[in-house]
Amino acid sequence: MTEGPLKLSVIIGSVRGGRFGPVVAEWFAEQAAAHPGVIVDLVDLRDHPLPVEMPAFGEDPAPETAAVQARLGARLAAADAFAVVTPEYNHTFPAALKNTIDWFLEEWAAKPVGLVSYGGMGGGLRAAEHLRQVFAEVHAMTVRETVSFHNAWDAFGSQGRSTGPEGSAAAAKALLDQLIWWGRALRTARAEHPYER
Repeated sequence: MTEGPLKLSVIIGSVRGGRFGPVVAEWFAEQAAAHPGVIVDLVDLRDHPLPVEMPAFGEDPAPETAAVQARLGARLAAADAFAVVTPEYNHTFPAALKNTIDWFLEEWAAKPVGLVSYGGMGGGLRAAEHLRQVFAEVHAMTVRETVSFHNAWDAFGSQGRSTGPEGSAAAAKALLDQLIWWGRALRTARAEHPYER
């Protein structure tokens, strides 16, 4: 079925204590939910802890890990597109986000990814650019437009509302427009011609 609303998974990519990611992710999810034809699934990686040590090829993970993998995998598989909300830690994205990407393959394949970054003066842009390389390897495609918050903690009020540059809502709309176009196009393509890795 290639008709119907686009299912967008908005992923909170940091699990660090005191993280700012949920504020940015909830703001972006609100922007997405207001966009016609989009159903948002807000995914917090903190709720889906996966171990860094993965099982050897051909081996099954421990039962508790398999349960987390199955639960998160089902949500990722159901998505038509992803928006990854990432901070920048030491000039790149968080280890927990890389670990999550590595645990899955088919769930990402032939789907578009939008990048929403935040940080200090750099606004998380180096993390976003590194993610482009990683998502290409798992056969996902990142869209050109991004949303970036420089000195993010100054860009949101006490209620999590954006008080930052006037262009933030416009940047979110541009990113969402591209995600929706690619999400629909790739959903149709996958239905007509199953993607082979």
